[in-house]
Amino acid sequence: MAIDLLLNTLIFLAAAVLIVPIFKRLGLGEVLGYLAAGVVIGPSALALVADTEAVLQFSQVGIVFLLFVIGLELKPSRLRVMRKAVFGFGSLQVAITTATLSLAAWWLGLPPAAALVVGFSLGLCSTPLVLQLLGERKELQTRHGRNAFALLLFQDLAAIPVLAIIPMLAADALLADGFMPLLEGVLIAVGAFLGLIIGGRYLLRPLFHYAAATRSREVFAGTVLLVVIGAALLMELAGLSMALGAFIAGVLLADSKYRHNIEADIEPFRGLLLGLFFMAVGMTADIRLIGEMPLVVLGLTLGLVLLKALAVLIAARVHGTGWKDGINLGVLLSQGGEFGFVLLSAAATAALLDQSLVSLLILAISLSMATTPLLFQLHVHGLRRLFTRRRPKRAYDTLPDDAPQIIIAGFGRFGQIMGRALQGLKIPYTVLDINADQVEVVRRYGNKVYYGDASRIDLLKSAGADRARVLVVAVSDPEASMRIVGQVRRQFPHLKLYARARNRHHAHLLMRAGITHIVRELLPASLELTRDALIGLGIPREQAQHTIDTFRPHDEQALLRQLEVFGNEKKQIQTIHEAAQELEALYEADEDIATRVEEIPRWQR
Repeated sequence: MAIDLLLNTLIFLAAAVLIVPIFKRLGLGEVLGYLAAGVVIGPSALALVADTEAVLQFSQVGIVFLLFVIGLELKPSRLRVMRKAVFGFGSLQVAITTATLSLAAWWLGLPPAAALVVGFSLGLCSTPLVLQLLGERKELQTRHGRNAFALLLFQDLAAIPVLAIIPMLAADALLADGFMPLLEGVLIAVGAFLGLIIGGRYLLRPLFHYAAATRSREVFAGTVLLVVIGAALLMELAGLSMALGAFIAGVLLADSKYRHNIEADIEPFRGLLLGLFFMAVGMTADIRLIGEMPLVVLGLTLGLVLLKALAVLIAARVHGTGWKDGINLGVLLSQGGEFGFVLLSAAATAALLDQSLVSLLILAISLSMATTPLLFQLHVHGLRRLFTRRRPKRAYDTLPDDAPQIIIAGFGRFGQIMGRALQGLKIPYTVLDINADQVEVVRRYGNKVYYGDASRIDLLKSAGADRARVLVVAVSDPEASMRIVGQVRRQFPHLKLYARARNRHHAHLLMRAGITHIVRELLPASLELTRDALIGLGIPREQAQHTIDTFRPHDEQALLRQLEVFGNEKKQIQTIHEAAQELEALYEADEDIATRVEEIPRWQR
């Protein structure tokens, strides 16, 4: 038994390590790689793993951990804000998708009850697949990402009562058993749901406080696993979704001070088990049906993807979502989902559907899941670019004909602070920024900012560069910064230039261009934080400030010495090592600093 378990583990790891990187390198994403790896080791190909159903059931734990992490990110206050999207948009999308697919199934010859079950089952989407795709592209917090999550959450909630109702839809089941089994199941489910919320609210935080007090990472991680698996098991025993239980537990801990520790401990388990789930989906797909009835399988898959994408797009437009986000949602939610496997299997057990039809539908769901990463990649590099290109290129703003004292090129975080100070002093200034979106945002707050490229001579003249006294180069991009500096030095030599340097290399470039007034953007904040950290170690404030005051001129001298060997990497490294040794010697020679450092307990150092 142990040997079989280790062998299966080795097979899964080898398949993932060999196949998934290939798909990532081809730009197809991890999800499709895991699905392909599952097909290769599954019964339809090499048949390296025998009990695929057991693997699929175990891999559902990956979804449990995923929903727990999602719950951790959702504070109850945020859920209240999302209620319209979850229940309004979610119910609309489920209704339209279910109606569309149910009518298609009824038109193909299924009885009304069976067609309704098939329509609802196929209308559900894959929560882990969609969230993984959004996470890979860092789009979870976009408008379409939030709407997609709201729809997926409502679908998971809606699947629970449908799963309970399916046995009642079987022939003569309701007449034989009456409503009592259904009512009993509902009461048990409601009781478990309320018990988890109430118990979790009063027990979870003390439990984690106890675990954290042990100062044992293993105990804390074990507590996390206990909570996740315990909540999931409670919902499963009550006839509800394991994922729902984990999600509720995550939401209850979202406001906890232990949230970040919990998320860090759960992340390795979530990633591994999600990969196992996608591989299990690939294993359970009966690929042999493609050879037996290729037109039926491909036609069913294509019809499912097209109908779902269209239904989701219609629901999005009815809800008031724009075309761009509607198409994003249509592509993302065009596949079937893992809950479809559960509902269709339950329908087969209740004799609502033939097992052969269920196998065909499960294959179509699996293939639709495999198409989503491909379609999403094509969409990102195709339709999205078309939408972007349709936006007319904005012309540069016409600048007023006045004479500002200062021109600021770039109005991000750095430039805005300077602008606020100048505004308070009532010193006139003009701002040029190349980011049109940034200009619109800053204007809404009452700032006078103009859209334009500060490296263009005509715009600089329009901004009053021939009459201004100072130009501040506050852009963050070193290349753009150097272009502006080069133009200004040639065309407006009277202007005093003050520049923001992104790093030491950028500072060296500016210095080589003859700029003497340079501020490295991270240096002041870093030194201030270093001073505060020294105070936290017990060094008096004046001594901590003296340490920083000693460091600053030394660092400036080191910067000048490194400028002398600019472009020679070997000498640059040598200069850096020499500067570090000089700083140590400088601190050791300073009695005030050396004495205060020695007073710090050794365990703190």
